[in-house]
Amino acid sequence: MEFKSKPFRIISYVLMILVLAFLLQPSGGTWTWLHDVRWFYVLILSFILAYVITPIAIKAAWRLKLLDMPNERKIHSVPIPRVGGIAIVLAVIVATARNFQFSSELTGLVIGSSIIYLIGLIDDIKPLSASLRLAAQVIACVIVIKSGVVLNTLPLGFPGGHIIEIILTAFWLIGIANAINFLDGVDGLATGMVAISALLFFMIAWPTRQSYLAYLTIALAGASLGFLPYNYKPARIFLGDAGATFMGFLLAGLAVMGSWAYNNPMVAISTPLLILGIPIFDMIYTTISRVKNGSVRNVKEWLEYAGKDHFHHRLMKLGFSEKKTVIFIWGLNLCLGLGSLVIRDSGVKGSILLLVQSVIIFLMIVVLMLSGREIKV
Repeated sequence: MEFKSKPFRIISYVLMILVLAFLLQPSGGTWTWLHDVRWFYVLILSFILAYVITPIAIKAAWRLKLLDMPNERKIHSVPIPRVGGIAIVLAVIVATARNFQFSSELTGLVIGSSIIYLIGLIDDIKPLSASLRLAAQVIACVIVIKSGVVLNTLPLGFPGGHIIEIILTAFWLIGIANAINFLDGVDGLATGMVAISALLFFMIAWPTRQSYLAYLTIALAGASLGFLPYNYKPARIFLGDAGATFMGFLLAGLAVMGSWAYNNPMVAISTPLLILGIPIFDMIYTTISRVKNGSVRNVKEWLEYAGKDHFHHRLMKLGFSEKKTVIFIWGLNLCLGLGSLVIRDSGVKGSILLLVQSVIIFLMIVVLMLSGREIKV
């Protein structure tokens, strides 16, 4: 993934700029409209934007000393720029805006995710209290929910159903945003997982003609893939908490925004749970472990706690290298996510079998987590 030759890097960068200039002209990508593959234009545009912006972010971070310094809790041994999220954010927003396809839900989700990024960026530059970060995340949730992005899982007429769904939506958005951030501990891991998850959501959204959802998912996938060459080991730049929480929040909103099945609640609920199963599992497992061990006693401590007890840490304790750890978790993410593509057409019996298979996979992950746990978490 790393470019070893400097001339090759320069040539590829110049070519990317030339392609970007073509795509951004008024008629750029017109043929994709004509052939009903507009998603391909959004994918390429977001990819190139992230690819072109990231080196600029690297140089700016070094000049402004916005670096992630090594310490006993972190894997890297040298300072690394930590503002890579700006490339993802700009790529997603510009590609989405350039596509000229908007809805109230899409607009609200982009605004809410941008707030998540801004508060995270401030925190990356000058650490903020967990209470202030949580308050900003709640505000972002309110904006997203007000735009119409709300879980719809409870049966009609359920007492207090709408209020319960709003609360569940807020918990989901904040939970997934932080779960992705928690997994951003190895070069390229979170970026690749978001790319895989976004592509899987797209593969369901596009055939079912959920155009707004499809364009936003493919924009996120393209931006993640464009950033990945700089973020994969050895990383030249990190997402930072701002970038990771932005991607997690946006991904969580996309999961709520989509209609994953009609007249089949089990499939509708299972689809996002399968695609985002790894970060959900890691968050639940580490939270239970930390509460049990007394390391975390409230939400503030949960947000601030930084330990080496996540899934990727446990795999490395078992002897996995960083690259093998990343590839292994990407593979699990893809394995579970592919189940979401076939569960829609598998019938009740097939759906149950796929869910049982997923449970077995998670039980195997539990064995790995227990095998690789530290004496003191």
